[in-house]
Amino acid sequence: MNGMFNNIRLLCGAALLGFSTLAAAAPLPIEGNWRAIDDKTGFAKAIVKIERLKDGQVIGTIMRIIPRPDYTPKEVCQNCPRPFTNQKILGMTPLWGLRPEDDSGLRYAGGFILDPLSGRIYRSKAKLSNDGRRLTMRGYVGVSVLGRTQTWIRDLDEAQK
Repeated sequence: MNGMFNNIRLLCGAALLGFSTLAAAAPLPIEGNWRAIDDKTGFAKAIVKIERLKDGQVIGTIMRIIPRPDYTPKEVCQNCPRPFTNQKILGMTPLWGLRPEDDSGLRYAGGFILDPLSGRIYRSKAKLSNDGRRLTMRGYVGVSVLGRTQTWIRDLDEAQK
């Protein structure tokens, strides 16, 4: 009888472990608040809220500018084309048009991203980490090898604000 109970306990434990592994494997969606890290300085620059529109495209809006040591953040888009000309950076939507590349929910492409400090618009693509905590954002001209990559970190603290 004890052997049967031990087998039942073992099966229940294995089932619980299997369910927790499946739950941990499901990535968080791309939507949420992200801390944009400057690839040149390593400092966080802004909190960007990523949302998915009804048509499926993904956009990003600057929700907060993060001050850095020995740097005064710009308040207005510098040398930006229309419709961004002289627009305030806070509240701006410099990321638009990203769409899922496949059903995994991890890869996005076909978008554009504006650098509000230079006024340049780049093609963009993004890759979400398997655990949903890091977003690799690539901005490029022409082909992907001619560009820059930033790692954005999911900001769970900002979601509470």
